Amino acid sequence: MPEIRQLSAYEAAALIESQPTIEKVDVRTEQEQEIAAIAGFRLLDRKYHDELMLLDRATPIVFQCHHGIRSQHAAEYFREQGFTTLYNLQGGIDAWSVLVDPSVPRY
Repeated sequence: MPEIRQLSAYEAAALIESQPTIEKVDVRTEQEQEIAAIAGFRLLDRKYHDELMLLDRATPIVFQCHHGIRSQHAAEYFREQGFTTLYNLQGGIDAWSVLVDPSVPRY
């Protein structure tokens, strides 16, 4: 099975900048996203899930949540669906707000 690459907040920011078309998946709740969000990340609702399932299995996808646990589980699910280029934001949006963008509120 392909590896789910763990990215620091710095590495994730660099990857997103270098690959602007990468899929950016937020697996938190709507309530959490109202508190804080990383620009360009889309909540994983049923509609987005179904759109992702139509993509080429080599499509790169980066997942994020609050601390990196739920996003790891989501990445594992997509790996089971045949996706091969998967990334998990270690430390989640909390690490992002500390290391990359302090304007993103911590909660």
